[in-house]
Amino acid sequence: MIRIREPAVAGLFYTDQPSQLRRYIEALLHADPSGPGRPKALIVPHAGYRYCAAIAANAYRLLKHCRGTITRVVLVGPAHRLAFAGLAASAMDFFSTPLGRVKLDRAALESLLPLASVHINEEAHCQEHSLEVQLPFLQTLLGEDFSLIPLLVGEASAESVAELLEHLWGGPETLLLISSDLSHYYDYRSARELDLATSRAIERLDPEGIGCHQACGRIPINGLLVAAGHHQLHATTLDLRNSGDTAGGRDRVVGYGAYAFV
Repeated sequence: MIRIREPAVAGLFYTDQPSQLRRYIEALLHADPSGPGRPKALIVPHAGYRYCAAIAANAYRLLKHCRGTITRVVLVGPAHRLAFAGLAASAMDFFSTPLGRVKLDRAALESLLPLASVHINEEAHCQEHSLEVQLPFLQTLLGEDFSLIPLLVGEASAESVAELLEHLWGGPETLLLISSDLSHYYDYRSARELDLATSRAIERLDPEGIGCHQACGRIPINGLLVAAGHHQLHATTLDLRNSGDTAGGRDRVVGYGAYAFV
């Protein structure tokens, strides 16, 4: 029997109307890409689309000509709904969105299970938004010609994430995609200063420069920074804003950044 994870936040974080969703994303991606070239890895935010989709689009535009080239996406984000140790893989065959189904790379996921930090945890994935909100962008850009390796990070170390990324590194067919927002609920000015410091640490590939209050996906980000240093990648900040710039007031904002690694 085919096992499918149904969308949990369609109609909440983004529209559940397929044609409207596709038009919305296509409009965000319409501009020509502006950045350092085809990326090996991206960091993108994961809030409701009205807050952060325009920031994420500045990273996703770099994939506009990658359909058929990128055929595997390793998608890693923090778990918000369930506390657990290690990294949670999924036993599903597909993840679904209003735009259709995304097939999971079962062989790759099963190859991770011997790693001490990785285990199957379907409960962690069931209601989680940090991975789901990235899928409509990937579906719009890459069509049906890619498979997904979705992983959620609980109580884990940056080194365990780096180990996982090394295991799945692959070649030009593999994109590493980290889903994370930045600071949470500071005033506008304080958030801008803190998020700028985070961006500078990302550009330096400096995991020690990102503390627990600087990004909800700090561990996935820091794991990527460790692995990126091993592979001599270079990080570029593509966009840096917060909810005070996109939607809502400026008393308590959430930060969003988009970054590319080449």
